[in-house]
Amino acid sequence: MSLDDDGPRIGLLRDAPLVRIRLAWRRFARRIADHLPKGLYARSLLIVILPVLILQSVVAYVFMERHWRLVTGRLSEALARDVAAVIEVIDTWPQDPDWRQIGRIAERDLGFQVSVLPGSTLPPPMPRPFFSLLDNALSDEIATRVGRPFWIDTVGNSDLVEIRIVLKSGVLRVIARRSQAYASNSHIFLVWMVSASLVLLAIAILFLRNQIRPIQRLADAAESFGKGRAVGEFKPSGAREVRRAGEAFALMRSRIERQIEQRTAMLAGVSHDLRTVLTRFRLQLALLPEGPDREALEVDTDEMQAMLEAYLAFARGEGEEEAAPTDMAEMMAAIAMDAERAGFEIAILFRGDPEIVLRPNAFKRLLGNLVGNALRHADRVELSGSHADGWLTVTVDDDGPGVPEAERENVFRPFYRLDEARNQDEGGTGLGLAISRDIARSHGGDITLDESPLGGLRAVVRIPG
Repeated sequence: MSLDDDGPRIGLLRDAPLVRIRLAWRRFARRIADHLPKGLYARSLLIVILPVLILQSVVAYVFMERHWRLVTGRLSEALARDVAAVIEVIDTWPQDPDWRQIGRIAERDLGFQVSVLPGSTLPPPMPRPFFSLLDNALSDEIATRVGRPFWIDTVGNSDLVEIRIVLKSGVLRVIARRSQAYASNSHIFLVWMVSASLVLLAIAILFLRNQIRPIQRLADAAESFGKGRAVGEFKPSGAREVRRAGEAFALMRSRIERQIEQRTAMLAGVSHDLRTVLTRFRLQLALLPEGPDREALEVDTDEMQAMLEAYLAFARGEGEEEAAPTDMAEMMAAIAMDAERAGFEIAILFRGDPEIVLRPNAFKRLLGNLVGNALRHADRVELSGSHADGWLTVTVDDDGPGVPEAERENVFRPFYRLDEARNQDEGGTGLGLAISRDIARSHGGDITLDESPLGGLRAVVRIPG
C-alpha cells in the first residue's frame, strides 16, 4: 500500500474525535432546544431573565466568597485577639483572684462578658452547621491565637456566641454578641439586589408585553385571514420592524381582496353576457319545430348553462360569506337527509365538539360535492367527522372504483377528467373537486385523497378550528 493511500485514512482517524464531539454537541443542543419554550413571549422572557439571574449568581458568589468571608474573618480575628488578651491577663495578674475586675473591664471596653467556671472539662462538641462562615472562621482564629482546648457554640442563640477555653485555674467562659464576630448585616446587600432585580424585571416584562402584543395581533389577523374569517379593523402598531410587517400584511390583504373583487366583477359581466346569448339561443330554439335536432340543441344549451354556473361558482371561490359558529353534526345530518331524498343512503358519525367557526354554505357545498361524487360512483358511502386538538377532520369513504394514486392530485385541477369520469360533476364540467379544494384551502386547510377501507376512494377534509 502506498503512502498516498494511507494519507486519507490517517486524516479520517485524526478527525474522528472532532466529529464525535460535534455530534455529541448537536445532540445536547437538540435536547436543550426540545425543553426550551417555543413562543416568542416566553423566549423573550428567558432572554431577559437568564442574564439577570446569572449576574445575580456571580455577584452573590463573589460577595460571599470575598466580602462576607473577609469581613467575618477579620471580625473573628479581632474577637480571638481580645479573648487571647483576657487569657493573658488572667494568667499573669494574680491581684484579682475572683476575676471581677477583669470581667468589668472586658464588658466595658471589649463588649463581651467574661467568667471563670470551676473544673477543667468542656461540654460535648456541638454539631457543626452545614454552612457557617462564623463557625469555621472563629474556630480557626481561636486555634491560632489561643492554642488551648476550646468549645464554641454559634448555633444555640442566634444573637450570641459562647466560647469556653480551658485555663490553668478553670474554664474561661466568654459570651459575645454575634455581630462582634460575624458580618450579620451583609444580607441587606442581597435583599436590596434581589428586590431591585425584581422591580427591574417587572418593568421589563411590562414593556416586553407591549412589544409582543402587536406581533400577536398580526399573527391572529394573518391566521383569521388565512381561514377566511373576518379580520376586522387591523392597525399596525409596535416597533418599527413590527409596523413594517403589519403594513406589508395590510397591503397584501388589500391586494388579494381587490383581486378577488375584480375577478368576481369580471366574471359577473361575463356571466351576464353569456346568459344573454344563451337566452337568445333558447328563444330561437322555442321557435324551431319539434324534432331530434331541436332536442340535441336543447341538451347542448343546458350543458352550456350548467358549465357556466359551475365555472362561475369555482371562480368566485371564497365568496363574501362570513364565517360563523356552525354545528357540524347538524350539517352532516342535513347532507344525509338530502341524499335520502334523492334515493341514496349514507352512514354518518361525528366525534368531539360539533361547533366550529366556518362559512357554513361554502363548507356544506364542499361536503355535498364530495358526497355527491361518491354516490355517483359507489353503492356504499360513509361520512364521518371529528373535532379534536384544534382541527376538524371530515372523511368521505366509498366502495367505488377509486382513483389511481398517480391521478389523485390531477383530479383537483379544473376541467381535468379521468377516463372513468370519477371527478366529473353532474354537468360534466370537471370542477367539483377543484371547487371543494378551493373552499377547504380558503378555510386554511386542504383535501387529500387516499384508498378507502371500503375498497374505493377516501376523501379527507382537514381544516383548523
